[in-house]
Amino acid sequence: MTYLTELFGQVLSSLLRNKLRSLLTMAGIAWGVASIVLIVAMGDGFKDGQRDRFRELGENIVIVFNGRTEKQVGGRRAGRRVRLNYDDVRDIRTECFLVRRVVAELQNPARIVSPFNSGTFSVMGVEPLYSEIRSIPVDRGRFLMETDNAGAARVAIVGDNVRKQLFGDRPVQLGDTVSINGLPFRIAGLMPPKTQNSSYNGLDSDKLYIPYSTMVRDLPLTDENFHPGIVSDLIYVPASLDLFKAARAQVLRVLARNHHFEADDPSAVFIWDTVENAQLVDNIFTSMTLFLGAIAVVTLTLGGVGVMNIMLVSVTERTREIGLRKAVGATRGRILADFLLEGILLAGLSGLGGWLGAYGIADAVNRLPKQEMFGGLPVSGATTALAFGALGVIAVASALWPAWRAAGLTPVEALRYER
Repeated sequence: MTYLTELFGQVLSSLLRNKLRSLLTMAGIAWGVASIVLIVAMGDGFKDGQRDRFRELGENIVIVFNGRTEKQVGGRRAGRRVRLNYDDVRDIRTECFLVRRVVAELQNPARIVSPFNSGTFSVMGVEPLYSEIRSIPVDRGRFLMETDNAGAARVAIVGDNVRKQLFGDRPVQLGDTVSINGLPFRIAGLMPPKTQNSSYNGLDSDKLYIPYSTMVRDLPLTDENFHPGIVSDLIYVPASLDLFKAARAQVLRVLARNHHFEADDPSAVFIWDTVENAQLVDNIFTSMTLFLGAIAVVTLTLGGVGVMNIMLVSVTERTREIGLRKAVGATRGRILADFLLEGILLAGLSGLGGWLGAYGIADAVNRLPKQEMFGGLPVSGATTALAFGALGVIAVASALWPAWRAAGLTPVEALRYER
């Protein structure tokens, strides 16, 4: 403890003898550490924001839409429209072991009437699992159940924007009735407000959700090219993120067989793979973070050069002291350790100041209202370890040469030195 106290005093004395140079050196180290922490935190914040954006659609989902063939297969012409149907959903459930869940969507616009107002909204025919796969929250009441779908019940889950237009500020009770294309539907659940930066076919809050079987019976698609069992699209979740490409290949093989197209036909179906998109975004921000982090490390290295200069000045100023210590028995190793630890302590104190400053900035930013697609500045343990790991390497490298030079002085040479 006494040794560390003396060492700290030596560092402080060295700093006070060269105030301006010391201040600039410590500022360089502090800025380098703060830059590493803030740049990595910024990259993590953007990645978290993008993950949240995709999570609004659903956790690791893949959406498959109807398409049109580009290739001619088995005498069938190119340019045919591919219409997904509920048989595809059943086959994927039974044959694609790399798919954890799959559901269908059937969408149709309809006239919705309440006792107070009316409007045209998208009505979604879906299954009970849909709420988990697509992250559809229910604030009051419940989502659709298996019994609703089995009995083709006329129940509806109402999106928040639909509720506002149909009822305004009036209270809505579970069990209240709305008319969908002239048919009475009982309100079973109400969605809370949902922030959504990504969507397809409209925002979730702008829709009503009814059982898939009820949709097929009461609000069928009327296009003459459609047939019973047709779906607007299907959504699946791969069993493993590591195997999402293999899962997609399984799904495409089933769809290609059912609809007579080549599995590698790029336009037969359109696939929106949020897993792949999220990984692409992660890679972009990781590359950006690495590039900016490298610049921060260069800044930290320049600060390390400043530490080396201060330590060389300290060695020069204390040459006679080194000679006296060696004359009374101090070993080369002890002198080396003293100056090495002195340089590391100088860099460590500077780095700690930089980390505290960066943490304060991050905390202030995180208290502000969250911006779209930006998850704040999370300062993780890994980020802190990275910053201090880089600092440690640079501190040792910066202090080693001055320490080696001090340890190499002979007592006679050091005692004869005059400033």
